[in-house]
Amino acid sequence: MYNDFLNNINKFIKYLKNEKRYPETTITSYSKDLDNYYGFITAKKINYQNITKEEIRMYLKYLDELKYSKSTISRILSALRHFYSYLVTHNIVTTNEFKLIKNPKKDKKLPNFLQSDELDKIFSSIDTSTPLGLRNRLIIELLYATGLRVSEITNLKINDIDLSNREIKVYGKGGKERIVLFGDYAKKYLNEYLSTSRIELLNGQKSPYLLINHNGEELTSRGVEYIIDEIVKECALKHHISPHTLRHTFATDMLNNGADLKSVQELLGHSSLSTTQIYTHITNDRLRSVYLKSFPRTKEKVDKEN
Repeated sequence: MYNDFLNNINKFIKYLKNEKRYPETTITSYSKDLDNYYGFITAKKINYQNITKEEIRMYLKYLDELKYSKSTISRILSALRHFYSYLVTHNIVTTNEFKLIKNPKKDKKLPNFLQSDELDKIFSSIDTSTPLGLRNRLIIELLYATGLRVSEITNLKINDIDLSNREIKVYGKGGKERIVLFGDYAKKYLNEYLSTSRIELLNGQKSPYLLINHNGEELTSRGVEYIIDEIVKECALKHHISPHTLRHTFATDMLNNGADLKSVQELLGHSSLSTTQIYTHITNDRLRSVYLKSFPRTKEKVDKEN
């Protein structure tokens, strides 16, 4: 029974990769999550084809005892919902019990974002006189200009980019297609990279992908994370900055400069507006700070007078 279960996991992962075109980061996470689940059900001698709600609760308790975060548990449940839906479709199980299980309530955590001076410091620290330097500047420009996820930017292909209209066709989570826009700075570095650095990095090879590594191959998500880590070290910035930090910065700056929440939701590729609303907490905090500093009759100023 359990060998059959492993075969089904492998088939499911191939299905996500080849047919659903899930990002490599999601596929890697789902593989780990399903391996974790496999370990639990084999240890407890649970029949995966007839798992009960009580057994699922036992599994969730087990994850909680291991001190898994609520967001990780939610991701594991998402992986299992998708997996069991696949099993139902292929007549391996009759019902998907995981559809009835709710995610744990998330702790509200404000996203980390960059101040304008930090962003300027990052941009100015990159030496664009080398092929890799120019590519790295483009990566930062695009992540900030578009709010793309790291998996989305590494999956970009030349044919997805419309330079004249400054548009990019993006395939996000679940293969959902959307259009994102970019400004003059990103266009400038795109033009330079495509006409010089990318050709040098390919060194006679061919690739449909926009971002190329030093071997002339497609740049991976981990590669982008490493590049940003090195840039941050060079800048001597004190807090952790990831590709997602630039996505958060894009959303925050858009809202701070008057963009409506629905437009930002569409640009980010969020399926739910509630996901985008986390950024309103940041912008509201900023507005409060500006108000308290600027309005002549506030409690802070009264306290100082007294």
